[in-house]
Amino acid sequence: MNRRAMPRSPLIPAPRILTLVAPAALALAACQPAPVEEPPLAGAAIGGDFTLVDQTGQARQWSDFRGRYAVVYFGYTYCPDVCPTDVQRTAQGLRAFAKEHPKDAAKVQQIFISVDPARDTPQVVGEFASAFGKDIVGLTGTPEQVAAAAKAFKVYFSKGKDEGAGAYLVDHSTVTYLFGPAGEPLATLPTDQGADAVAAELAKWVR
Repeated sequence: MNRRAMPRSPLIPAPRILTLVAPAALALAACQPAPVEEPPLAGAAIGGDFTLVDQTGQARQWSDFRGRYAVVYFGYTYCPDVCPTDVQRTAQGLRAFAKEHPKDAAKVQQIFISVDPARDTPQVVGEFASAFGKDIVGLTGTPEQVAAAAKAFKVYFSKGKDEGAGAYLVDHSTVTYLFGPAGEPLATLPTDQGADAVAAELAKWVR
């Protein structure tokens, strides 16, 4: 073999090598998929079967909402402050989310569940829910049914002292849950931060 006939590789200075390698490394890194953020409530034992009644008098179960994202809030219609505020901000957040992501927003169902079945009849729950959005599902039931649903969703509630003439407050959890299409808990919605924050949180998880 004639070694003199073999082509010789030119020596490339070290700075030149780095110049060539760096863009290639960056291009390779750009091709790697970004890590997927796990929902904060992933794997939590929140949610479960219930049988309640909606504003039309129809029996509803948790399984009825499979295939859709569900936003669930437990409260009561006679609540003087936090319940209407949270439900309103959730509804406003959903509408803001719908402006940017109409197809995704169509997959979301807002649900209000009463923890005051003694006063919150289907008609009363329906009037309350419709005041914030025509598509909100309002649910109530017997005291036993409501208690079972609250237990499944890790929600606390307790009837306060009767002030006379049937007037009383109900102490309760004020968390707004977001569930996935299979009924899995995903996250809580920051209603305390306003409608825009709710819309932003929905955009992170609803696909």
